[in-house]
Amino acid sequence: MGGGADSTGCDGSPPRGGLFAAPVASRPARKPWPALSLRSRADVLRGAASLAALVGLWALASHFVGDPLRAPGPGLVLPRLWDGIVGGAMLPDLRATLGRVALSFALAMGAGVALGLALGLWRRADRWFDPWLTVALNVPALVTIVLCYLWIGLNETAAIAAVALNKIPLVAVMLREGVRVLDPGLSEMARVHRMGRMARLRHIILPQLAPHLMAAARSGISLIWKIVLVVEFLGRSNGIGFRLHLDFQMFDIAGVIAHALAFIAVMLCVEWLVLAPLSRRVAAWRQT
Repeated sequence: MGGGADSTGCDGSPPRGGLFAAPVASRPARKPWPALSLRSRADVLRGAASLAALVGLWALASHFVGDPLRAPGPGLVLPRLWDGIVGGAMLPDLRATLGRVALSFALAMGAGVALGLALGLWRRADRWFDPWLTVALNVPALVTIVLCYLWIGLNETAAIAAVALNKIPLVAVMLREGVRVLDPGLSEMARVHRMGRMARLRHIILPQLAPHLMAAARSGISLIWKIVLVVEFLGRSNGIGFRLHLDFQMFDIAGVIAHALAFIAVMLCVEWLVLAPLSRRVAAWRQT
């Protein structure tokens, strides 16, 4: 029959013409991206509304206090923040503080990851150094900062060392726990299939450690920038912490809030534009 000849190819392959042409030629639609885009826009709007409500509560509280020197409202603080950013007065101090945050973060993550992997892989070393980690985790950050300044001096090396030393133990503990929960079945599978070291690292170890690495990074950046401000407050001649010290001496509460908001805004941008997307990408890569 003529109709039968058109419905099936001679080699049994799917038909290429007629009513079946469109499904064969079409490509599978990529649905996750539009959904993710809509969800992202909703998150942005929700976050903006939440921040607007916070500013409104701030203005209301300032109005009830009735003393602009002790409780300055957004009308006093935000113009100073705008002038400091647009006029450039805050930019040198922001750059100095961000540089210290970046360097301290890199040193703390590098040393902490290496130490955590070593303690997770070698149980004897873990049993020996575990009391050291417990002590380091319970030493107050202020004590470490003061000791570094006394031992090394009021210089940049002491400032970076103080910040990094406060974070290294926490990173090491998080990575050690990640190594402890590695799936031995996957390691055995890699051994049976004779996977190379790099292949085993990329396909077996790193996907399992990815959540622990991201958790250490996100908690690290949130802790480090706070410690950097204390370091600058106590012993540096530039940076946001130094400016906070000057505002404190002048009892300039509006200046304190303006400088704090400037740095908080920068760190929120780092979180939203760098760490959060990276965390989603790592999660997607781990699933594949």
